[in-house]
Amino acid sequence: MALKFRKPVTPGQRHTALVDTSWLTKKEPEKSLTVALKYKTRNSSGRLTVRHRGGRVKRLYRIIDFKRRKEGMKAEVVAVEYDPNRSANILLLKYEDGAKTYILAPDGIKTGDKLESGENAPIKVGNALPLKKIPSGSYVHSVELKRGEGAVLGRAAGAAIQLQGFNKGYAQLKMPSGEIRLVRDVNFATIGNVGNTEHSGVSLGKAGRKRKMGIKPTVRGVAMSWKHPHGGGQGKSGRHGPGGPAKDRWGNKIGKKTRVNKTTNKYIVKRKTSKRVKKVKTYKTIV
Repeated sequence: MALKFRKPVTPGQRHTALVDTSWLTKKEPEKSLTVALKYKTRNSSGRLTVRHRGGRVKRLYRIIDFKRRKEGMKAEVVAVEYDPNRSANILLLKYEDGAKTYILAPDGIKTGDKLESGENAPIKVGNALPLKKIPSGSYVHSVELKRGEGAVLGRAAGAAIQLQGFNKGYAQLKMPSGEIRLVRDVNFATIGNVGNTEHSGVSLGKAGRKRKMGIKPTVRGVAMSWKHPHGGGQGKSGRHGPGGPAKDRWGNKIGKKTRVNKTTNKYIVKRKTSKRVKKVKTYKTIV
């Protein structure tokens, strides 16, 4: 996999960077593993309930097996497919009994490989095992928070969670955000990191691609008139000036912390690393 660039013969192609999908299996999705995906941005009264959304290309939802239920049974990778509903690619598995399922595609897995899940599965990329069966220092993805609930953590393209060690029935995981948290060591996880690692380097290049994804143009509040809490004024004001905390168009504060579950704070050893980088003054040395 790699990023592909276009010849800059138009403004849109000049900045376009897309993931090369020529190596993926070209086929229609497995019909038995797809369902219709409803998509609407208005309620029954016709009122707009979701701003800056609408006009998306129709999609089918691929049912992903996040639980890896068929333990102790080998499966062959039949196809590596594109999934329009997520950043990662997906694998179509065919088990020994003829059943087919979709799972997230780990990095390095290709058509014809054999995968397995269960407590006695070999230590191999793409296999799902309990965390206590995986060596410390390994990278995993699709980690369960509750046994049997299905994978919750590490499902985005390129995601890799490091298994740091074990203590009193818990496994210590270092998340991609830098957060370190404890998870029961009986929970299942898949070895390796999620594929499609180049997804973070994608540049759509033009607004048309964004519109096909269902995302419409968004105007900044500070560029609006006084009808928006951030707008109005002569020169820069609102959130550019002494405008107070960020608000939505109705004046309600936004950007509040959404985590309110204090009962699980004891499982978080270290909070996630802040993305803000402190600027350091640099001085040129004249020789």
